[in-house]
Amino acid sequence: MVQLNRPRIGFFGKMNVGKSSLINALTGQQVSVVSEQPGTTTDPVKKIIELEGIGPVELIDTAGIDDPSELGAQRVGRTQEALDQVDLAVLVFAGKFDGFDQTLMETCAARKVPFFFVQNKTDLPTTQVEIKGVDVIAFSCKKPNVSLLLRTLQAHLPKSAYAADVILDDYVQAGDEVILVMPIDDSAPQGRLILPQVQTIRNLLDIGATAVCVKETELRACLEKHTPKLVVTDSQAFGYVSKVVPAHIPLTSFSILFSRLKGDFEAFLKGTPAIDKLQEGDEILVLESCSHSVNKCDDIGRVKIPQWLQKHTGKKLKFTTVSNLDPLPANLGKYKLAIQCGGCMVTRTQILRRLAILKEAKVPVSNYGLTIAWCNGIFKRVTEIFRKKGM
Repeated sequence: MVQLNRPRIGFFGKMNVGKSSLINALTGQQVSVVSEQPGTTTDPVKKIIELEGIGPVELIDTAGIDDPSELGAQRVGRTQEALDQVDLAVLVFAGKFDGFDQTLMETCAARKVPFFFVQNKTDLPTTQVEIKGVDVIAFSCKKPNVSLLLRTLQAHLPKSAYAADVILDDYVQAGDEVILVMPIDDSAPQGRLILPQVQTIRNLLDIGATAVCVKETELRACLEKHTPKLVVTDSQAFGYVSKVVPAHIPLTSFSILFSRLKGDFEAFLKGTPAIDKLQEGDEILVLESCSHSVNKCDDIGRVKIPQWLQKHTGKKLKFTTVSNLDPLPANLGKYKLAIQCGGCMVTRTQILRRLAILKEAKVPVSNYGLTIAWCNGIFKRVTEIFRKKGM
């Protein structure tokens, strides 16, 4: 079953410019608390709702970016975090357009966040503000022109916000059997499965396919009893699994599935061969988009991938790791390759936004699973079923 994403639309601006009132007018509901008291909205308020002509969306109301209170810095920090999560930012101001509004606009542009401005409270005496190259619509919550706001939202929402969630829907059909190889070792979470494994199992159940789950130690015996449509493995087991699975049975990994679900698969396919162009001393950027303990000596992003790359290339390389959604380094041009994790803990929008910045800096991009496959010499095999014709 293919399920569409819900676009995330955030409302940003100074305190008391009417962000909450604007959301209430848009939805026709009391989604956010409205008060003349500055700082009524503290943490971001989220509401899932269906908008006419757009469909189901998640609206996010945020704290004012000029909050001077004792907790203001923390609230503004939460607002900045929300900005990194949205597919579209609605920047709201009332009266004069000032430095706070200018900074918001520049931040959106730098972070590749689509946006437009709403000049609110135009029922009060004011002058219409015009900003070169930017859409600014006039609005009054007392006499709301909701149709204008809806049309502007539609015009600015990027198509990627509606992208289909595709794990195996375009390859596996009802009745097919898929073997999932899930090693249980020191790196496996205690008493549970990792998110990509869980989501893949659920996806296969939704399709009506059969998921056969095994450890790599039981794979050979399992293949004697089953002839699957596909084998999906943890990327770290590629070396062993690729030798056990016969060449006529398609093979891929959970990380590669997520490179399609969350990332820019075509950019990853194009960027991964840059591995063979690496030279002595080249710098690599590793993007692990989650926060986890790095105390283990076999951490995949910080230890294993650097080891595999240096063994494959025969070169001594330098590695910089960016965790969670921390800012990218300022001097991106010095990196010869960026390697993104599967991204199971972040949104597709967040990863695509980060990849867009890297591509603009002309940094080749890859993914954990694709990088491991390249180092194992099986890159073509594990991507073949997902490649477009002619690639």
